[in-house]
This record gives sequence, C-alpha cells and structure tokens, in this order.
Amino acid sequence: MHDIKSIREDAQGFRADLLRRKPDEAAADALLERLFALDDARRAAIAKAQAAQERRNAASKEIGAAMKAKDMALAEKLKQEVADLKLSMGAIESEERAAITALETELAAIPNRPLPEVPQGADENDNVEQRQVGEKPSFPDGFTPKEHFEIGEKLGMMDFEAAARISGARFVVLKGRLARLERALAQFMLDLHADEHGYQEVAPPLLVRDEAMFGTAQLPKFFDDQFYVRSGASEEQFRLSQLVNDWQGAVDYIDRHGLETFKDVASRGVIEFVDFNLNMDWERRWLIPTAEVPLTNLAREQILDDSSLPLRMTAGTACFRAEAGAAGRDTRGIIRQHQFTKVELVSITTPEQSLEEHERMTSCAEEVLKRLKLPYRVVLLCTGDMGFASQKTYDIEVWLPGQDRYREISSCSVCGDFQARRMNARYRPAEGKGTRFVHTLNGSGVAVGRALVAVLENYQNPDGSVTVPEVLRPYMGGLEKISPA
Repeated sequence: MHDIKSIREDAQGFRADLLRRKPDEAAADALLERLFALDDARRAAIAKAQAAQERRNAASKEIGAAMKAKDMALAEKLKQEVADLKLSMGAIESEERAAITALETELAAIPNRPLPEVPQGADENDNVEQRQVGEKPSFPDGFTPKEHFEIGEKLGMMDFEAAARISGARFVVLKGRLARLERALAQFMLDLHADEHGYQEVAPPLLVRDEAMFGTAQLPKFFDDQFYVRSGASEEQFRLSQLVNDWQGAVDYIDRHGLETFKDVASRGVIEFVDFNLNMDWERRWLIPTAEVPLTNLAREQILDDSSLPLRMTAGTACFRAEAGAAGRDTRGIIRQHQFTKVELVSITTPEQSLEEHERMTSCAEEVLKRLKLPYRVVLLCTGDMGFASQKTYDIEVWLPGQDRYREISSCSVCGDFQARRMNARYRPAEGKGTRFVHTLNGSGVAVGRALVAVLENYQNPDGSVTVPEVLRPYMGGLEKISPA
C-alpha cells in the first residue's frame, strides 16, 4: 500500500516508477489524476465532517449561553440546529468513510515501487543473472536424462492417475520412499534454517482471514489465484461472494433473484460490496498460497520494539494455489500443482536492515541447494517480472537435466513498508519519538516439491534408480538409493 502524502510530495518520482513497471504514460498520468481527485474528495469529506462536528459542539455551548440569558427563542433555534446536525452527521460520516475507502481501494491496486538497482525489463527474458553455482551432472554416453515424472512413474511411486480420480488435474499421489523423500527434504530445510540460520520455526494456521490475505497483497488483485472455503453461508451468499470481481454481475444476480436483503448493498456500490466480508453473516477462510501470509501477519497491528528486530521465522506447510493463469503450462509432473509443500522464510526488519537482510535470506536459501549439491543460478528479476508487492527480487533457479534448463525453486523478495502499511505493522525506534512502519521480506527456503524434482533429475541413474543425496540419508534411515518398487 502506498502513502498518498508521499505520492503528492514526489509525484514525478512516483510516475517514473510506475513507468518502470509498465511503460504506459497515458495510464500513469490517468492514475495520478484519479489519485489526486480521490484525495481531494477525501480531504473535502474529512473537512466537511470536522466542520459539522465543530458547529454541533459550538451550537451546544451556545444553547447554554442563550438559556442563561433567558433568550428561549434563540435556545430553541439552536436546539433545532443541533438536532438537524445530528441527523445529517450519519450521512456526512458515511460520505467521509466512502471517500477514504475509495482512495484506499485505488492505492491497494498499485504495485510496489522498484528499487533503483532493479533492471528495467518486460519479462523473464530481461532478468539479469548474478551467478552460477555448482557443477551440472554428467551422464553416461547414450543416456538421455529423463524428466522427474518419468522417473517417479518408473519407480512406481508417483501416481497421477490416482490423484486425478480423487482430486482432478494438478495433483499427485507420492508413495513409499518418494513420499518419505519429500518429507525428508522439508525436515532437512527446517533443521538447517532453525538450527544454523537462526530462524524461529513456526507452525501457523493453513486457513486465514481476508484481512491477512489483504495484508500480504494476495487480495484483492489475486483473488482468482486462491482457494477459499466457507462456513455458515447460505447458497445465495456463497454465490454472491463469487461475484466480487464482477460488480455488474452481482447487481444483476441480486435483481434476478429478488434478494431484498442485499438491495442496500447494491445501492451503496462496489466499494462496500467488495469489503471482503461482504457484510454477510458468514465466515470465509482462505487456504494459504504460501506460509508468507500467516508468518508476515504475525506482525499485523503490532508495535514492536526495535531491539527485537529482525524477526526471522520459518515454516514448512502445505500451500494451495488455483493456478488460474497457468493453463497449458507444466501440465505434466509436479512443477505446478494446486497443492504443494514449501518451506518459507520471513523477516521483519527496520528500514536500515532490510537490504542486508535480503542478501542474507537469499544466501540461506542458496545454502539448501549447496548442501544438496544441486547446481543453480541466481537472477535479479527485472521490473516486468517482479512480484506485485516486491521492491526487489532474487530468483534462485535450479538446474533440471531432464528439461535441460534452469527452473525457479526460490524467490526472495524485499517489500519495504508496502505490506506493513496494509497490516499496520510498526516498531518503536530506540531513539526518537513515535513509531515507524517495519520492512518485510519473504523467500522460499525452498519449494519442497521442486527440490524433489531437482533431486530426481540430477541424481537419476541409467537403471531407473535415484541416488539419495548424502545430506538426506540420515532422514531416510540411512537409505542410499531408491530403486523401482
């Protein structure tokens, strides 16, 4: 979330950063014009509300003076004015809230500003490689490395057909030693980050409220990429909730079905309708797309002491993504699943610490691949490939010989105070007065499913077996090789 005051103070700088994200001058100018108009309306509404309240207070005092002077006619006139003001205050306050919400809604849809060192670019082709680490595996002459799903199916331990019967596409059933290998990878990563890297292990909820998803910027922009569940909702309420991204469709649905309960919602307009809880008597919970959501929100609405910073947390959880924009991509295998396991790293820092912490977090994620002896590279994402909430992102891409290319296995991002403003997460400096917004960082430490893919492809043998990396053998009961069942 951006600060409108800062935007006004540096409108040209803000415009320049918008253009670095998306080089469309007309759109940038139109956005700034909308923001300033909404801010003007907000200020006017606040001033109007303050003036009405001040007049009401003054009139109340004048009533006492009039009565003391025995001017009953004036006293009655002032009483009527106070009564009228009291009646109008509700509408004035609603106007004020609507103006504030309209501005905040517009601000919430604007991506974070990239740091100056982030390269300009349109997509992944413009990312800048920082370094390559590790030796790519060599295989015997005449042997073509297989992709992970071929290896897993030949082992008899990766079942896509069973998963499809149970859950549909983009799910998998892992069996036997592959199931244990996935668990071993997660345990190894958590032990490394908790015992050696100083992250506190956390077991967070997998279901979160709307506010938590908003705080880390999954909502409202990425609504279609998420899974959610309902509790205590009628069928009508549930169907209405699915229309939050289609305001006209929601109004039509209300009219078509004669849902009088929601007529007042329609009359108030889209902003209040998409107020995340939809003004309904039911609860919605989101399946987390990453443990970044609950871990980062542990600082939500908190004022931390700067002596406690940085806070470093790690969690290994199941994650859920609808993959709405992934049609036709990675349809085979487990690269892109609706459900997957990931070990997450989150840091809460002061502004002065955040860039150094970003480098540290990236090195912690790299250490996982170094211990597994998996070749990888680190790339600095360009403005066009960077995430919505990020100021700067390093992607770690692991080498997959079956695909003959590098694939992302971790993203480490510094978000500045972008998420903190959405969560109202602050800290109190040791020196100076008041509070400041914290800076937040998140990174994969790493994606467990993709680490499994990388182990299968880099450690595959011509006979169909897979050698277990040395660092994982204590977690596998000493097993050195996984052979076909």
